[in-house]
Amino acid sequence: LFTLKSKFMKKLALAFCLLAVSFTAQAQFEKGTMILNPSVTGLDFSYSKNDDAKFGLGAQVGTFLADGFALMVNAGADWSQPKDTYTLGTGVRCYFNTTGIYIGGGLDWERPHYGRKLEGDAPRGGLDWERIRLKGGEHNNDWGVGIEAGYAYFLSRTVTIEPAVYYKWRFDDSDNSRFGIKVGFGFYF
Repeated sequence: LFTLKSKFMKKLALAFCLLAVSFTAQAQFEKGTMILNPSVTGLDFSYSKNDDAKFGLGAQVGTFLADGFALMVNAGADWSQPKDTYTLGTGVRCYFNTTGIYIGGGLDWERPHYGRKLEGDAPRGGLDWERIRLKGGEHNNDWGVGIEAGYAYFLSRTVTIEPAVYYKWRFDDSDNSRFGIKVGFGFYF
């Protein structure tokens, strides 16, 4: 009998804690709340046909226009070899109820910078990409659409850790489309 009551009390306590967390999370997804979502210290590993795994940095800033619906602006940079990529974009996020689960989508502009190969300028070990970048290279712009799905896990009342899965489709060159996993932090004001 003691074991049955103990299990019931544990389940009741867990249900109460989940209910309390959901009320706290609800306050963060209300209209007028601001969100800052840097992934500077997070991971942005991705894969595309033209790249191996890469490491990138980014940040998103937004505001909730309605309960559970945020307008976001983002910027990012990636210094993988043989190209540097800079991204600017905008999008939306929709949070489901008070669980912290969200989906998002948006449009972004990407500017890759490829180093150019200069005859007789490469050291014996291969191309010196730092020297080539300083001398210039090829630029082209690419527009794309991205979607993501993630979870905002509240570490405190205003700070979250946000793992997400995303796909970015490029208009000009679908070989540069990428699928990836990222982890960032969210700050809600």
